[in-house]
Amino acid sequence: MTTLDPVPGGRPGDVALAGELSEQLASQGVAGVVLSWVDTAGINRIKAIPVTGLVSAVSWGVGMSPVFDTMLSDGSLVSTDLAGGPQGDLRHFPDLDALVVLAAQPGWAWAPIDRLTQDGEVHAGCSRSLLRRLVADLAGHGVTFRASVEIEFALGLSDAPPAQFEPACTGPAYGMTRLVEQSDFCADALAALAEQGVDVHQLHPEYAAGQYEVSVGALDPVGAADRSVLVRQTLRAVARNHGLLISFAPSVVAGGVGSGGHIHLSAWRDGENLHAVGDGPLGMTPYAQSFVAGIIAELPALSALLSPSPSSYLRLLPSNWSGAYACWGHENREAAVRLVAGMVGNRDRAANVEIKSTDLAANPYLALAGLLAAGTSGVQRSLPLGDPVDGDPAALSDAERARLGIRRLPTDLSAAADAFEASPVLRQALGDLLAGAVVAVRRGEVARVAEESPENVARAFRWVY
Repeated sequence: MTTLDPVPGGRPGDVALAGELSEQLASQGVAGVVLSWVDTAGINRIKAIPVTGLVSAVSWGVGMSPVFDTMLSDGSLVSTDLAGGPQGDLRHFPDLDALVVLAAQPGWAWAPIDRLTQDGEVHAGCSRSLLRRLVADLAGHGVTFRASVEIEFALGLSDAPPAQFEPACTGPAYGMTRLVEQSDFCADALAALAEQGVDVHQLHPEYAAGQYEVSVGALDPVGAADRSVLVRQTLRAVARNHGLLISFAPSVVAGGVGSGGHIHLSAWRDGENLHAVGDGPLGMTPYAQSFVAGIIAELPALSALLSPSPSSYLRLLPSNWSGAYACWGHENREAAVRLVAGMVGNRDRAANVEIKSTDLAANPYLALAGLLAAGTSGVQRSLPLGDPVDGDPAALSDAERARLGIRRLPTDLSAAADAFEASPVLRQALGDLLAGAVVAVRRGEVARVAEESPENVARAFRWVY
């Protein structure tokens, strides 16, 4: 991942590197390169070019309409005063440092992109560029971050009726039976991810029918977001190679336990993990405490970025391990913010904060940008971190939750959009164009399923993400 914005004519060394990569990829049998970005609705959109087009792409970009800033997940369009409509064009520049040959899609390579206007300016709606600039600004103040995104997904049978989800395994939650039932898929997924340089920490059966999870190693936030997109694309390709369907939707079947995309974050300064070397709770430094407090303060508004689909609110329920309450706890899987201390002897490296209310409908670049902005706001205001919550907040009375400052997160996407719109912290961090697009897209998604039953909402988004 380069730390530089793209520029017309190419970043230093990019044109020469693109020429070398073009020849190298062709010699490996790669015919095309997928240029990938994630839009406001959380959809991985692409253009593809032949390998011979790499030099032109890094020099002058590849054209694409800015309309995707306000496109809904079903392809319908909304607009704002600053975004939407048929006019205009952008240029997409691949990040060659992040280019990967796709192990499960022979003939293809993949690279994330940044978006410029035709005047050579970074597009105000480019979430990847936004995240990179936030990371660079924090690094300029001596703080770096490591992040990873958990990938939960459900495997379905491809010969099931179109309106139904038939799980591809029937074994018990977390059981070895499920691994046996999809042994070839899991082995091929591990092999493909390893070939692509993704260090996998775990692959295991999860709780819901047909559900699995892949946990991967941490990178800088931009690299972590790139990796999240790449891992999902790889798993989808492996599933298709095995005749399976795969869903990353927050709720595959209404009424069941949904799939999350938990984000892990840790702050570092001078090689020290700020969540492990302090005198505060669980070894947190004052910086880490205020950073976590800032996230908790903004969690209702962050829901529009972390839980951005109507389907998200079929998952984000109390007593569901989804993090439905804005509070923190030590290894508490019912708190929206779980403090992971790590194993004794490894805490200085492993300690981190997990945001459990996140799902994979989220644009990972926007989600991480929002978390960094919220946490940094907490640091700037020296917000105190309240007491940790033990057990399930849903088991407490309303009065007890109020006394402890525990808030229920929004129960629908409309309320999340309202909270986001009322947050100066997040709106300032995203800027007018992108913040306006977030609100418009969220309200557009709400409107199109407003009269639908939970079953129909789950069905509408089941195969979208």
